[in-house]
Amino acid sequence: LKLSSFNKTMSALDACAIGVGAVCGALARHHIGRVAAERIAAEPSRFLHLKNWHTAGINVVGSFALGAITGMPSVEKNSSLPPPRHIFQHRAGLSPRTKLMLGIGFCGSFTTFSTFSVDLVNMIESGNPGKALAYGLTNNIGGFVAAATGLMSTRKFFGK
Repeated sequence: LKLSSFNKTMSALDACAIGVGAVCGALARHHIGRVAAERIAAEPSRFLHLKNWHTAGINVVGSFALGAITGMPSVEKNSSLPPPRHIFQHRAGLSPRTKLMLGIGFCGSFTTFSTFSVDLVNMIESGNPGKALAYGLTNNIGGFVAAATGLMSTRKFFGK
C-alpha cells in the first residue's frame, strides 16, 4: 500500500477515527464477555446454560446500532440543513468521520462473526445441535431484524 494511494481514499484522521472506535468497541465486547463469564462462574447452576449467549446479544445490539448509525443523516461540518418540516424532526446528524468511527470502528469490533462461528462449531461438536440452531437463528435473524429496526427507526425519527 503506497502512502499516495492511502491519501486518495482515506485521510489519516479517518484512519484514526476508525482506530479509536475499534479500540472502544473491542474493549466494550471484552468487558461484557468478562462480566458474563464472571456471572456464569459465580452461579453456574443458574447461568451455565447461557454460556456464549452474550456474543449473540452483542451481535444483535451491534446490528441495531449499526442500522441506526447508517440511518442517521450525514452532516458536513459547514453545511446547513433545511428547516424541519415538523416539530419532531431534528436537524442533527453525524459527520462522515463520526459514521466511520462508530460504524466501521466501534460496531465492527464490538460485533464478532468469528466468535459466533467458533461458538456455533463448539456447540455442534459438544452434541448440542438444538442449541446451535437456536444460537445461529438468534444471531442471524435477530441481527437482521435489529439492523432493520435501527435503520428504519432512525430514518423515521430524522424524517429521512
